[in-house]
Amino acid sequence: MFGDARIMERDARLMEMLRRLDDPQWVEFPADYSEAESAASFGRLAAQIGSRFSTRCEIDRDIQDSAQYGRIEVPGDATVRGTRIVVLVSRFRPLAMVAVDNPGAFLSTEEARAEGAVDAGDLEKAEEALVGAGYVAIPEGILADRYDGVTPLSFHGSGEPSWWDRFFGSF
Repeated sequence: MFGDARIMERDARLMEMLRRLDDPQWVEFPADYSEAESAASFGRLAAQIGSRFSTRCEIDRDIQDSAQYGRIEVPGDATVRGTRIVVLVSRFRPLAMVAVDNPGAFLSTEEARAEGAVDAGDLEKAEEALVGAGYVAIPEGILADRYDGVTPLSFHGSGEPSWWDRFFGSF
């Protein structure tokens, strides 16, 4: 019962953050965006994640026409259950997300853990690295919610755009 209340309170705070960052004048990155600061912060995060998993992670920083800055993949052979962990970082700092296997492969990291696809300790390593680098992990469930913000999106997907489309998707 207390856990549900804490989750609802956390989710409300995270939605408030998403709405605060949602500025229709700045679709791909915020007004105060610095490529140099983003690169340095992302580099530190990638190093921390690699160190925590004792492996070399695949890194992609070349994401064009997107609010997403980069992607870090922890290979499955470095995790307890053998499933890849993916960390996505938005250009809208401090937003980030952690996914098991790939974004959308599971409804949430909790679902992946319940199905035995990922070890709780591995998720904790990724999330601790995010916090240590100054990022906030937004659960996939929140990002999957229908986008009802103020920015007119040029949405190229099917169905309604989501908060994921706003802060991690392509334009």
